[in-house]
Amino acid sequence: MNNISVSRYLLKDKSKNFGDKSFWGLFIIRLTTYFIFLLFISVIVFLYYNGSGIISRTFLLSSPVNNGIGVALFGTISVCLIMMFFSVPIGVLSAVYIVEYAENNFLKRLIRVSINNLAGVPSIVFGLFGLGFFVLILGKNLDEVLKTGLLFGKPSMLWAGATLAILVLPTIIVTSMEALERIPKNQREAAYALGSSKWQVITKVVLPQAAPGILTGVILSVSRGMGEVAPVLFLGCAFFIPDLPLTYLNLGLFSVPLINPAEQFMFLSYNVFILSTQSVELKSSLPYLYGNVAVLITLVMMFNSAAIYYRYKFRKTLQNINRN
Repeated sequence: MNNISVSRYLLKDKSKNFGDKSFWGLFIIRLTTYFIFLLFISVIVFLYYNGSGIISRTFLLSSPVNNGIGVALFGTISVCLIMMFFSVPIGVLSAVYIVEYAENNFLKRLIRVSINNLAGVPSIVFGLFGLGFFVLILGKNLDEVLKTGLLFGKPSMLWAGATLAILVLPTIIVTSMEALERIPKNQREAAYALGSSKWQVITKVVLPQAAPGILTGVILSVSRGMGEVAPVLFLGCAFFIPDLPLTYLNLGLFSVPLINPAEQFMFLSYNVFILSTQSVELKSSLPYLYGNVAVLITLVMMFNSAAIYYRYKFRKTLQNINRN
């Protein structure tokens, strides 16, 4: 019996000792993990059991006039698209600067601390900041300069998306930094040895390999933005809007519908908040409440599943690169 077999035998024999502290520590860790898993499954089963009866094609696509969530679903996706439009370029470029360009000095450490502190700010603070800065300061000044009346100086889908972008910005920056730092340094050095410039190394070598990790952070940020209520509470979110917030671009023979970011919108998480706190007849509204929650949870789980998939691909790609 070699040394490895002896070590495995001793460890296996030790794990059966019920008086050993390591055995009980491992037992408590497993028990806690199983409890969390069962709790998650119980919540999911409860929500889908109570909300599946109301979910249908009409419920998903119709307006609130017909007790549907089509407008809220459209508003949620639209706000998240605007959020990604603002947050993804700023977050990725910030991560590239911190990892690839910034020197390891006090300023870099201060930036990292600021990002971590920004991640710990309560979401209601972001909502108040968005109302004060984007609407009352930036929006009103834009209306005065552009002479647009009251177009930008009011709560709207545009400012809600910008506020959520600030909320999820730390997540995108941190995950992008981790993805960039995982790229082996010898690949950068090999590219430099072939005569590549700094920007060519970043765009042709580093970013393509870090793309799955960056995409994982983006998907996680979208799933977080979907579940937030406080940031959109002050920024144009409404409980009842009969029509989709669209504007039409006239191309002569036909018109193309576009998202109108200057209008109010509905949001799934805000619907859940109103139905659970301000409903006159709670019993009659419970099926719609559970249906809203089931659809919202489904969207979040879809994005999280995509994040897990791309994280797996990212790790597998790195393992193949390291082997070669």
